[in-house]
Amino acid sequence: MRAVLAIVAALAAAPLAAEDNAADEAEVIAASEAFFAAIGSDDKTALARVMDPAGMIYIHDRMDPSAPEVIVVPVAKHLENWLKSPKGLEERMIYTAVLVDGDMAMAWGPYRFMMNGKTTHCGIDMLSLVKRADSWKVANTSFSMVPPDQCEALGAPGVTTP
Repeated sequence: MRAVLAIVAALAAAPLAAEDNAADEAEVIAASEAFFAAIGSDDKTALARVMDPAGMIYIHDRMDPSAPEVIVVPVAKHLENWLKSPKGLEERMIYTAVLVDGDMAMAWGPYRFMMNGKTTHCGIDMLSLVKRADSWKVANTSFSMVPPDQCEALGAPGVTTP
C-alpha cells in the first residue's frame, strides 16, 4: 500500500515539477537571448553584463576541414577583446535542448553568425549558464565553427531580410 501511495504522490507532483522546469527553461532561454542581444548591441560593454568573467570559451574551429583546431579563450580576455569588435554583428540560435538543474543550465542548438547581414560562419552552440543572485549568466561556451555552405545541413537559423 505504501508503494501505491508513493506512486500516486509522485504522479501528483510531476505536473508541478514540469511547470517549475518550464519556468526555469524559459529563464535560461531569456538569459541566452540577452547574450545574443548583447552580441548584436552597439554597446560593447553589454556582453560583460550577461557573462561570468571567470568562464571559458572553447571554439571548435572547422573552417578549414584539413586543419581543425580547438581554441580556448578565457571569458575575461574575450570581454577585453570584445570592446574593440566591429559593429554589425549578429548571432541567432535555435534551442534544440535546454536543461536545468538548480543553479546550473545548458542551452544547445545550431546557430548562425553574421556581420552586416552576411553569414560569416555557423555551427552548434553550447551555452553553460550559472544562476547568480541577480540573474542567469553565461559562464562557459563551446561552439563549432564551420563555413556558411554548411549552415543548412546543420539546421542553422535562416537569414531574414528587413
